[in-house]
Amino acid sequence: MITTWHRITCTSLLLLSAAAWTITAHAQDAPPPTPYQLPAEKLAAYVGQYQYDDNPSYPLSISLTGAKLFVESVRSPHQEMLAQSLDTFVPANNPTAATFKFIVGVDGKVSSLVRIAADKSSRHAKKISDQPQIFDKPEFSREEVMIPVRDGIKLHAIVLKPKDATALPIVLERTPYGVDDYTSDSINNRYPELVHDHYIFVFEDIRGRYKSEGTFVMSRAMVDHKNPKLVDESTDTYDTVDWLIKDIPNNNGRVGVFGISYPGFLAQAAGIDPHPAVRAISPQAPMIDVWMGDDFFHNGAFRQTYGHDYTLGMESSKENAFGKLDEDAYDFFLKAGSFAAAAKQTGVDKLPTGIGFLKNPEYDDFWRSRGVEWHLNKVTVPTLLVGGFWDQEDMYGPQESYEKLEPHDDAKENFLVIGPWNHGQWGSSTNHLGEITFGEPTTDEFRARYEAPFFAHYLHDQGNFTLRDTAAFESGANKWKEYTHWPPPESQPRNLYLLAGGTLSYESPTPIVVKKNAIPNAQNNFTEYISDPANPIPYRHRPIEATYSDGSHWYNWMVEDQKSLLAGRNDYASWSTPVLDHDVTIAGNVIADLYASTSGTDSDWVVKLIDEYPATPTTRLSTLGDTPTADTIPSYQLIINAEIFRGRYRESFEQPAPIPANATEEYKFSLHAADHTFLKGHKIVVQVQSTWFPLYDRNPQTFVPNIMLATPSDFHPVTQRIYANSHLIFPLLP
Repeated sequence: MITTWHRITCTSLLLLSAAAWTITAHAQDAPPPTPYQLPAEKLAAYVGQYQYDDNPSYPLSISLTGAKLFVESVRSPHQEMLAQSLDTFVPANNPTAATFKFIVGVDGKVSSLVRIAADKSSRHAKKISDQPQIFDKPEFSREEVMIPVRDGIKLHAIVLKPKDATALPIVLERTPYGVDDYTSDSINNRYPELVHDHYIFVFEDIRGRYKSEGTFVMSRAMVDHKNPKLVDESTDTYDTVDWLIKDIPNNNGRVGVFGISYPGFLAQAAGIDPHPAVRAISPQAPMIDVWMGDDFFHNGAFRQTYGHDYTLGMESSKENAFGKLDEDAYDFFLKAGSFAAAAKQTGVDKLPTGIGFLKNPEYDDFWRSRGVEWHLNKVTVPTLLVGGFWDQEDMYGPQESYEKLEPHDDAKENFLVIGPWNHGQWGSSTNHLGEITFGEPTTDEFRARYEAPFFAHYLHDQGNFTLRDTAAFESGANKWKEYTHWPPPESQPRNLYLLAGGTLSYESPTPIVVKKNAIPNAQNNFTEYISDPANPIPYRHRPIEATYSDGSHWYNWMVEDQKSLLAGRNDYASWSTPVLDHDVTIAGNVIADLYASTSGTDSDWVVKLIDEYPATPTTRLSTLGDTPTADTIPSYQLIINAEIFRGRYRESFEQPAPIPANATEEYKFSLHAADHTFLKGHKIVVQVQSTWFPLYDRNPQTFVPNIMLATPSDFHPVTQRIYANSHLIFPLLP
């Protein structure tokens, strides 16, 4: 629910003296160092434009005014740089944020720079021009307001208006993460495309958060809007919009609502019984159902570390209170034994959502009432849904919203864009995700091709928004494609079978007669492994930090190499094609259809679809210079999509039931959307495992009424069998 754009600050926090979890506030900025004085003629050598190796789209511009050096880009502010030495500089307003070191080439001229971040990571940028770039960034007036809503509560908001505003539309973002940091500089840097199109920007603290009055309720349930005394996020948006168009001068009576993650959920709520002035919404990575497939559960499997960390960060204080863990989260949760025990150590068991986890592990009214999808029975306003194929938090939300709205889209105003991104990454400027490079600035292309034209079309009656239905970025081939529907009508489903012996094949194996609750006569036509909850498979490379702590590797875990992650383990099953002799492209939803047995009475099934890259020679630039060095990128296993299913829910998400021991059962569930080309020379790989820890809590593999309350004696190793008629339903493009 947090994107990298949301600044995490901590003020008044719940202090948990007995907890291993430590909540820490950001340290105060260190006092600026004494400037190293350099004459203007020395500084002039650094002036020009510098292009980052990993993101060439937006170069840094270094300029000189008098004897002061400045740095900026289209997405970073104009700020002075202080010299620490002849070739090393830091930002004057925040000296600890980064260090810029200029590099002189063999010709004696400045050839490049290296930006070293506070976490010691570095980025190299070569000098491409001796002339700085001049950016046109308009100035905004800033006003704080308190907006009354129907029950008398007042909501705090920041209004940023172009100083030459005349009859402009309003774009509104509502958020639980605080709005005080929004300024003229910040929106110029964060929303350059929207700023260019001229809007009045409004950012609002939702009920009970930061400076807004009232009580915060996590993913507040929708109410009956016919009752004027009841409130939810939809009514708060309605009342906010009503006040804005009446009380903010120089608006044109049109409002667009957008947001990523939790603000995406709030944008979706704006389209439920909307105010007439709301003409367009863009819910981006919205959490739509936190039990079915978004933040807190996936198909009944509890997302333990995320649920714990997010609840602590949001409900222990009126302001963000995300902290760090003093040990590897894998060790912390393993030693705790169960979620209930871990939550007791940190106080999460006393927080509203923590209590909800412990008392409501099934899909009951507590969770169903918070599901937004049950209210998506009409496309009330043009809707641009946005998601990422590698979204580690809310991949399910935009896809589910699109699917629920699509049957009601008579006006063809329900749109979906899915790109090669992690959670909210499309708000930044990049052409890669982790080690995977896409060859073009997909994030900037999304905003320029789809987001900005969408709002310009519906709020300004201008722009070039031509998307018919769905746009997706086809990874592997690395190109944008547009479709008339999702899944694409061109895709043809084909079964890819998981044969005994570890091979994948489109050819069906000898049929296995499966009778419910009976042991099949399979003649060893299965793949077997032992799953031991005492030694669960980590979901990412260790150590595993608290989700939003400084230096956390949470953001890119879905593109971490699975080969090195699982090296030396034998508690999973794997199948592979031979090296491909031609490209294979899929576009649509990948479905896992497992026929499996367990010697226990409960089990989790994790299915991963993987692209195995071959080892390839390459050249790389050295960190502090321009000298290329020979290198080899080793074989790499990239998750294309993956999902988990908790076996107790195979018949009902509301009523869990034990699995008959050693009997084959069918588990059919979606791995969600993919648009990817497995290139010639690669392999298609499928992996199945039964632990994914500590993101998901350990299944005891013995049926207990509530896994979150399981005791050490409940956990047992079991034998897992995947039968050869198991398959993925592959959406192949012809």
